[in-house]
Amino acid sequence: MARPRNLKKAARVLMNRSTAARRILNDMLSIPTAPFAEHRVIDYLERFCGKRKHLKLTHDRAGNVLVRVRIGKRVVKRPACITAHLDHPGFVSDRMTAKGYVRAFWRGGVPPQYFIRSKVRFDVEGDWVRGVIQSVTLRGKRQHRVDNVIVEVPRDVPSGAVGMWDFPDPVVRGTRIYARGCDDLAGAAAMLCAIDELVRSGNSCDAYFLFTRAEEVGFIGAIAACRLKTIPAKCFVVAMETSSERPFAKMGDGPILRVGDKASTFTHAATAYCHRIARELARDDKRFKYQRKLMDGGTCESSAYCTLGYEATGLCVALGNYHNVDAKRQKLAPEYIDLDDFDNVVKWFVELARAPHPYTGRDETLDEQISGLERKYRPLLRHSTVRPC
Repeated sequence: MARPRNLKKAARVLMNRSTAARRILNDMLSIPTAPFAEHRVIDYLERFCGKRKHLKLTHDRAGNVLVRVRIGKRVVKRPACITAHLDHPGFVSDRMTAKGYVRAFWRGGVPPQYFIRSKVRFDVEGDWVRGVIQSVTLRGKRQHRVDNVIVEVPRDVPSGAVGMWDFPDPVVRGTRIYARGCDDLAGAAAMLCAIDELVRSGNSCDAYFLFTRAEEVGFIGAIAACRLKTIPAKCFVVAMETSSERPFAKMGDGPILRVGDKASTFTHAATAYCHRIARELARDDKRFKYQRKLMDGGTCESSAYCTLGYEATGLCVALGNYHNVDAKRQKLAPEYIDLDDFDNVVKWFVELARAPHPYTGRDETLDEQISGLERKYRPLLRHSTVRPC
């Protein structure tokens, strides 16, 4: 029996959107980046937004990129500002120290024992120059952090070239995608996929998407965005991360609503609002699933936003080989995420942008439960007596 024409059309639309999302994800995971050297990713963002209507892209003085998506005339008093960072732990070349040897600064968190004889690649005008680390200079009181490395290379590498571990371009195996760096280019890609879906659908929305710099060395871009008031004061913030998989937060079980991290718990009202959106998505879409966890393995930008005066919470997808370290095999390896988790966090972003309910800064469900209990038991409390001991 032939399928109804409208179902065929719907299937084609879904396939086209899925293909577009995979292309965006693959593009983003292929771009070289490092803290304070995110220019290639920012170029991609500018080209992406320049091809689409309803978008307003601005840069702040710190180089962060803010994209506002506004479709329709509906006024959202407290819109979401969804954020992700554009950098990944990496190298930035300094100078050639001798013929065939380049010094490069390391920016990010990877233990020193993984560096010597490891292979790296530098982006030189769109071409890769591969090399092998020959020596490492450490810093810090305990000499436990890498400051710079000397890399043997087949040709000169100019100053300022971005270097990453020498892993292949993104590859899909089953439901997982492996890449040189998913943290946090996958999060930024999910935001772009949500923007693309919002523009394609044309449904009413008003939301902000902030792409920050230099998270891997201490939330530098996020802090600057708060100080510069890049994020409108009316917004609540949802920071997106790729966070190391934990025994209680499994890859493939859905994106994770983070109630907190190693440093703090986040704004309860913002977390509750995201939770409400997720429950409604799960009710209406049987393929949507999510988790709600305290991800205390590290500290993320949400803690910075909360500390600096914003109402904020966090979402993440579970990440394998965090910062390219395969802890079981004690070697460097590509990072990876689950594609179903990625697709579901995109759906979550889209609904947050559409704002089906107003964000009030309160957990209205909990308020209602407490008020109901108070109404029910107030008379008993008032008329009961407590016997003295």
